[in-house]
Amino acid sequence: MNFKLIFAAAALLATQSFAIAGIGAHYTPAVGTTLKEAQRADIKGTDGKIGFSHGSFDYIQGFGFKAWVDVLPFIDIEATFNIQFASYNAALWVGEGEDARKIPLEIELGGTPFAKATPKYIAMNADLSVTKPFSIPLFPIRPYVGGGLTIHWNTFVLNKAFVEGVFDKAFADGSYPADENELVNALKSKVVDYAKDEGLNKSIGIHLLAGVRFKLPIIPIAAYANVKCYLGGDYDSDIDAGNFAFEIGGGFAL
Repeated sequence: MNFKLIFAAAALLATQSFAIAGIGAHYTPAVGTTLKEAQRADIKGTDGKIGFSHGSFDYIQGFGFKAWVDVLPFIDIEATFNIQFASYNAALWVGEGEDARKIPLEIELGGTPFAKATPKYIAMNADLSVTKPFSIPLFPIRPYVGGGLTIHWNTFVLNKAFVEGVFDKAFADGSYPADENELVNALKSKVVDYAKDEGLNKSIGIHLLAGVRFKLPIIPIAAYANVKCYLGGDYDSDIDAGNFAFEIGGGFAL
């Protein structure tokens, strides 16, 4: 008899351990999203006086926020917003061989002159997901699978084509400083100005996901982990989109 009471109490606690709704924050790395290094190459139109190169990164990472509702029969709904980023070096070159001089390109953050940094690649996405949950008796764990719609926002990559485009616009009349040092300084200023004004690329795709939520009874705190596979969406041609991202976090759940 005592055993049956204990079993029934444990089952009751397990059923009460799932939240009807929650909101949380998480760490979100996107593995496989990479930028390949670009070695120095001459900028078209500068008669070989100016070159450009940029560095690489192997993945992007960031943070996000999630809200979910579990009250609907058979399905759950969750909404997520993530922002991920990585830094890379970019530089103009003036001169040849061992005498070549490297001039790093820095972008002002938020228009504040004292906050300059190396260029950043930033990817943001908003996901709306429908998931099918599964129950594990006597365990406060809720695994689920599903998918949904994704809206992507991505920044551009500061690459050779962008610099050449800036050069064409800035010196469209064909007149530019004959001195290579004056030319590279003028081009650097123009590149930084144009980069600050560059907008975000918006696109739409879909995603698949698998995840699990964990919540102890009574305590209004939950932990969760998701893995997502993104399909579709437009990316800068220099970016190799790995298409996989993880979300590991927790928050309040009622």
